[in-house]
Amino acid sequence: MKTLTVKKPWGQFDQFTHNEISTVKILSVSRGGSLSLQDHGHRTEFWRIISGHPIVTVGETTKSANPGDEFIIEKLQPHQLEAKDDDVQFLEIAFGNFDEEDIVRIKDKYGRA
Repeated sequence: MKTLTVKKPWGQFDQFTHNEISTVKILSVSRGGSLSLQDHGHRTEFWRIISGHPIVTVGETTKSANPGDEFIIEKLQPHQLEAKDDDVQFLEIAFGNFDEEDIVRIKDKYGRA
């Protein structure tokens, strides 16, 4: 999935999906909170950071992220987002068969793994 940016006389728009089956969410993670280190067997995800400066892990790579940064998470690829220093909001678009039960928690600070 590649973001398409289209320039217009009034500015621009970013298109994230086109005629695809998808589930779209905006997730809010409170400062100090984190998602589980997890993977999914039936969906690919696209993340775009809206606000905050999270630590994002995708596969073997961990990096500090900024608003506007984008990540592609393939099926079965471990991933995690941590809001260490501030509240974080990010856009998540899931492609494929979406089911909240399609989650394997590898590590979880809340004891759910």
